[in-house]
Amino acid sequence: MNKPYELDDLDRKILALLMENAKQPYTDLAAKLFVSGGTIHVRMNKLIAAGIVTGQTLQVDHTRLGYDVTAFLGVYLKSSSEYKPATTYLRGIQEIVSAHYLTGVYSIFLKVVCRDTDHLRNVLAKIQKYEGIQRTETFMSLEESINRPVQVLSAEELKELRE
Repeated sequence: MNKPYELDDLDRKILALLMENAKQPYTDLAAKLFVSGGTIHVRMNKLIAAGIVTGQTLQVDHTRLGYDVTAFLGVYLKSSSEYKPATTYLRGIQEIVSAHYLTGVYSIFLKVVCRDTDHLRNVLAKIQKYEGIQRTETFMSLEESINRPVQVLSAEELKELRE
């Protein structure tokens, strides 16, 4: 059995800096961390191979694209055996941007992004069309206050790194 990759201080610093700005060239990271660009490249390859870094994505402000409504849906399934088929069905609805299988009162919790409330109503109809869904509860987001990745450095370490 493979031993899990253990992050060291340099790995955590590389991740922290890239989570703030993934477009930073490795040479800039290297200069900030007092190592060579090759060291950053090797470390990133190891983090990717270990499955710690799983991809590179582009974050888009959906409100600037005209998607002004964010809603969360608590989904009640008719039975727990509906989970896999329901998620397969829900994957086909592009306005659903995340789904979580839960403990508690809901079976699935969805985040949905729509242009307006009419668009949301249409998306709700698509979601509720699936027979395995008993009912849903919708929560409209008024404002997103926090959206950040899990931090791998303490606040003090991060402050030092930024200086």
